[in-house]
Amino acid sequence: MHHVIIGNGIAGVSAAEAIRQIDPHSAITMIGDESETPYCRPMISMVLEGKLGPERLPIRGADFYESLKISALLGERVTALDTAARQVTIGGRRTLSYDRLLIASGADPRPIKAEGRDLGNIFFLRNQAQVRRMLAMLPQARRALVLGGGLVGFKAAYGLLRRGLQVTLLIRSGYPLSMQADETAGLMVLEELRHKGLDVRVGVEVIGFDGGPAVRDARLSDGSHLPCDLVVVGKGVLPAHLFVKRDQVEVDLGIVVNDHMRTSAPDVYAAGDVAEAVDLARRTRWVNAIWPEAVAQGRLAGLNMAARPVAGSGSLGRNVIRIFDLDIMTGGIVEPADADGYKILIHHDPLARCYRKLVFQEDRLVGMVMVNRIEQGGVLLALIQRRAPIPDPKENLLTTGFNYARLLY
Repeated sequence: MHHVIIGNGIAGVSAAEAIRQIDPHSAITMIGDESETPYCRPMISMVLEGKLGPERLPIRGADFYESLKISALLGERVTALDTAARQVTIGGRRTLSYDRLLIASGADPRPIKAEGRDLGNIFFLRNQAQVRRMLAMLPQARRALVLGGGLVGFKAAYGLLRRGLQVTLLIRSGYPLSMQADETAGLMVLEELRHKGLDVRVGVEVIGFDGGPAVRDARLSDGSHLPCDLVVVGKGVLPAHLFVKRDQVEVDLGIVVNDHMRTSAPDVYAAGDVAEAVDLARRTRWVNAIWPEAVAQGRLAGLNMAARPVAGSGSLGRNVIRIFDLDIMTGGIVEPADADGYKILIHHDPLARCYRKLVFQEDRLVGMVMVNRIEQGGVLLALIQRRAPIPDPKENLLTTGFNYARLLY
């Protein structure tokens, strides 16, 4: 049996380890487009800010591939997949056959359409190599522009601010974290960012860059110009599956998988940021591109590839982040597109800077937003994941000291 794994991130690593736990003999080949050994991608922003050195990033030892008897093809990118021939094409040059295939290719940064986007000193914050290039030019940089008000955008802005640069954060929506939080929480974050010295501009985006060979100026949608000598694009990511033909494998936003992480193609699995599985809160397919889900999905895929049938329950989007003096925790559905069928409970104490929002569908908790006093957030996430019925009065969950066990009696 030959297992081929596309991607050497945490989903691919978790799959390879699961396979080896069951099957010590079959061949495993891992194909990674980076030349690095497996590392913690969410921590690269800490390297940018100087909190960690690059040597702290690896999540496995240098002998990882050798110890698991894995043939590693690093610095290579899969360019085509033929499910009928059971082959992948690497770099457009050579083919590799598989018996079982895992697509754990992750996600690529969402591109921007601004003119001049190919100028120098315009970066994405997605991998180690990009951070190294940013660090190399920081001594010559004074004014940074960060695009995007999501988690990546904030982390980039925070890191550059800590490095002593003047930083402007552009957000197309009306408040930060619009994909993770609701308006109330987002406006609390916006106030905090500005209070800490970050120039945040909302409702505006870049339409073009000027300079040469490096960027020197950004043209904005409101007609203004903004001098800058470093730009970080943090506009989100898209599942990396351009090599997958849609007439061979079912693809929506991500590669569609069932509860065993199988795709629609025989002996082809997908896991991590590229996979679209059932979301536990929404009860429909969703791409939850977060580290914990990549770990769980990768392990689940590996077990099934090694002929150990195990079904997963689905995935759940959730995030926890500290933004200066605010602790933010979110999970599930935070802003229902249609309020019908949902009950929303809110507690907001502006003086204490404490906010809690719970979203219920019938008698089940399906979403939450917390700003500060997030100690019980793990309990709320567990209630969403388990789809546990919540007894009345549900308002008890809004209190910062609730005891769920007592709610049952």
